[in-house]
Parts: sequence; structure tokens; C-alpha cells
Amino acid sequence: MKLMVQVKLLPSPEQEAALASTLHACNEAANRVSERAFQQRVYGRVPLQKLVYADLKATGLAAQASLHVIRKVADAYTVLHAQVSGGLMRERGRRRAQSKPVTFRPKAAQPFDDRCLSWWWENNTVSIWTVQGRIRGIPFTATARQLEMLTRYRKGETDLVHRAGKWFLIATCEVPEAPLNDEPSDWIGIDRGIVNLVTTSDGRDHQGSGLTRYRRRMARVRAEMQSKGTKSAKRKLQSRARREARHASCVNHRIAKEIVADAQRTGRGIAVENLRGIRDRIRLRRHQRAMLSRWPYHQIVAYLAYKALRAGVPFVQVDAAYTSQTCPRCGHVSRRNRPRRDDFRCQVCGLAGPSDHIAAVNVRQRARVAWVFVNAPDAAEESGREPRRAASTQPPVASS
Repeated sequence: MKLMVQVKLLPSPEQEAALASTLHACNEAANRVSERAFQQRVYGRVPLQKLVYADLKATGLAAQASLHVIRKVADAYTVLHAQVSGGLMRERGRRRAQSKPVTFRPKAAQPFDDRCLSWWWENNTVSIWTVQGRIRGIPFTATARQLEMLTRYRKGETDLVHRAGKWFLIATCEVPEAPLNDEPSDWIGIDRGIVNLVTTSDGRDHQGSGLTRYRRRMARVRAEMQSKGTKSAKRKLQSRARREARHASCVNHRIAKEIVADAQRTGRGIAVENLRGIRDRIRLRRHQRAMLSRWPYHQIVAYLAYKALRAGVPFVQVDAAYTSQTCPRCGHVSRRNRPRRDDFRCQVCGLAGPSDHIAAVNVRQRARVAWVFVNAPDAAEESGREPRRAASTQPPVASS
């Protein structure tokens, strides 16, 4: 399982100037390579390397840096073509993207391999190639857990990132997965919503009034700054947006960690609703649209998926249709079962309770059926082959 570990660099002014000039030179070279690739319609790594490698070397870039620039450009076009062919871009955006070459910001991240970047764990420093020569002894800061992951599992390339005036190294770590619990005792159903971020089938709401007040305060601050329209206000808006994103990520991490720890302790699995494409299917009021778009709801699922995979906890996504309108006791489905947003009352058997809790219970019941279905013996197993597994039972790899 791949995880990303981010550490902060603490360079001196001279070292910072060398790092900045390196990023600028590499991204200028990437823009030249991208323009030539666009003009001659050459996008693969190997043919692009044959086309521009000699020119990059002639400009003064080192061999490994030239190769990383070429790979970065080729990967950017691969992602663009995948988005276009997969229908992930609107018509107007697709025409605009295909009409000009891919460009890179002067401070865009640059990858380094072990030939260009060395880690010195004894004194928490790195040695890195720059356009001004090899620079040694750049200190970095990291937690004990990050250092353990880096020393034990680091593998592959490391990205140099300049963000908000600070320097970071983002390293890839291959962390081993825990053995999967193939026989969970039960499931923790999870319902996601706008008012309550996460509600579990155990009846616990992961929300709190403090988080609601924080989100409303941030909305008021954004409105005040947007009304000013000055350059200073725009810079402040960017800073606030990064702060709010960090806060949202912290909250989502904490929620996912608590749920996975509970599931691991009790021997249960985790089940969530598959809400893919829900933004295109629902219509909300204006204030609800703002709340929905300002919080990364999918991030919670990504964190749950990789934390469950690392802990060996089963993870499934089930159909989300009518989970909040279905009675878990008698199975009656009706919109009248929800007289209000927060309340559920079955029109047949009279079962009543919070609507988010009822939806989480329905998710739990669907997970029980789905797990039995995908793990039931079939003709393939009777013939001596391995039993089939549904793709939804394997959580996607996520970064952290």
C-alpha cells in the first residue's frame, strides 16, 4: 500500500535560493518540452526522450533532472488524455485543453530519485541536486512516526514542493498491509450528510456544534473578503482556504481513525454508501450547495478506505438508493417515512428514530448481504479455483 509522507525543509537563505532556481529551471524546461511535444504530437516517454533529451542536456540540466522533466511532461499528457477519453471534462474545457500545450507553474513540484536526493537520518538532513551544484546538509523536521515510516518503507521518487513560502519533501512509502479479516462479526454502517458529517449504525454522530460554528464563521469571513476585492483580500482568501482545507483534512482524519479503531477492536467491517455522481443527480438550496461544496465529503471515504486496508478491516461500498426512506424492520420504502429531514417514522410498522441513524442501519444490513454474496461458494470454487471477490470489497489506495 502506498502512502505519502510530507516533511518540512528548513533551508538557509542561500539554500532556499538554490532550490528556487532549480524549480524555476526545471519547470521552464518542462514548458519547452511540452510545447515541442504538442507541436509534433509526441507524448510517450520513450519517443519524447529521443526527441528532446539532447537539447535538455545542452541547456545545462543534469541527466537525471532531464529524464524527470521528460517523464513529468509525458505523465501530464497521459492524465489529460485519460480525462478526455473518460468523459471527465466538459466540452468547453476539453476544447480549451486540447488547443494548447500543457503548461507548468514556475514553482510546480519537481520529482527527485535517489541519485539526486539522499537522506541522512543521523542528523535529519538531506543532500539534493540543484542547478548550482549539490547542496548538502539541508535540515528537515518530522515527527517520530514519519521518521519511522521513511526509514523503513520509503521507496521510489520524492517530490520537492514550494507552497506558501515553505519547502516540503513528499516521499512515497510502501507500507505493508495487515491480514484481512475475512470473517467480520458484523458491520459498522456509515451515513454521510450535510448537517451530520458521519453517522454510524451504533448511533454516534461525528459532527458537533463546534465544527458547524467554525464552518459558518469561515463562510462569513470569505463573504467579507470577497466583497472588498483588493489584492490583499485575495491573498488573505487564499491563506484562509488553505487553513480551512487543513482543518477539514484533520477532522476527516480523526473521524476515520476513530471508526477504523472501533471496527478493529470489535472485529467488524466498515460499510459506506456509494455516492458517486450524486452532485449531478440532486438539487439543493443555495445555502445547502455552499455547505456541500466547501467540505471534502469524498475525502472521508478515502481515509476510511486506506486506514481500513492498513488495519486489515473489511471495507465495502453498497448501493445508496433509498437508505433514508427504507424501514430496516419491515422493509417498507416511502418518502412519507421521512416527515422531516431529521426524523424517520415508518408508515407501516411505526418504527421511529433519527433519519441518519436509520440510514446507517440500512447500510449495515446491505453490507451483510453484499459480503455474504461476494464470499459465497460458486461454481468456480467447486471446481477448485479461488472464490470470486467483488471489486467494491477492496478499498482504493489513498494518500496521506
